[in-house]
Amino acid sequence: MSFEDRLAATSWEIGIAIAAVLAQLPDSKIKDAMAHATHGGKRLRGFLVIESAGLFDVPRDVTVQAAVAMECMHAYSLVHDDLPSMDDDDLRRGQPTVHVKWDDATAILAGDALQSLAFEVLGGLAVSGDVRAALVLSLARASGASGMVLGQANDIAAETAGRQLSLDEITTLQANKTGALIRWSVEAGAILGKADPAPLTAYAAALGLAFQIADDLLDVTGDEAQTGKRVGKDANAGKATFVDHLGVDVARARAEELMREAVAALVGFDGRADQLRDAARFVVRRRF
Repeated sequence: MSFEDRLAATSWEIGIAIAAVLAQLPDSKIKDAMAHATHGGKRLRGFLVIESAGLFDVPRDVTVQAAVAMECMHAYSLVHDDLPSMDDDDLRRGQPTVHVKWDDATAILAGDALQSLAFEVLGGLAVSGDVRAALVLSLARASGASGMVLGQANDIAAETAGRQLSLDEITTLQANKTGALIRWSVEAGAILGKADPAPLTAYAAALGLAFQIADDLLDVTGDEAQTGKRVGKDANAGKATFVDHLGVDVARARAEELMREAVAALVGFDGRADQLRDAARFVVRRRF
């Protein structure tokens, strides 16, 4: 099975699990919006949770539920990120964004509910209490005011002020806005396996930065039909990106270098880490 086929199969598995969790909620417009927000996508972060946990022989049913939690958290971040008060996007995963399909209030509430649901799912995992606590605490930190939210706030502040960020500033911003949830996705497997997550941290850091550089490249060179979202948004908004600072060729070379760093960071693991290695290659070379 190719990596793309394995990713697609895992995405389908996570999607079935998300639908089962949502089915337990009362019928409402918010539930419909949550289902819309979690539909489709690569579900790469959930894939990383499952594959990293596989290194430590964590039961599949547990890892899938942890992946569900991550995908709910990620979907919440996208729903809010797409709002007119933030990035004002009307297309996500090839379909109208939640605030476009419904309205701003519904999008805010659906995002809030998805964030809460992520912690609810983690709180119900069939693992020891100390593992559940570690997962909840680490995800709260990764997604909150010292992680993803901080990165988004800094991004908005720079755009509002009309200030072009330096390369170092962009790197720090994206390590929070994009990298924090990717890092949690990788380290969660070790937490579930009651192992030290530190050996996976270098992999996650390189992967997160490579992912964002590849995203910036897609915004310049990508095709909307493939990416499922608008392209050229960063340039239109006047945002400074890795491509602005490095140029297309150097940015692509830097992403490849980070991919090699991520692969090298897994040297202490055997063939069970091959899917994580392939994930690093996919992140850099993807077209969507």
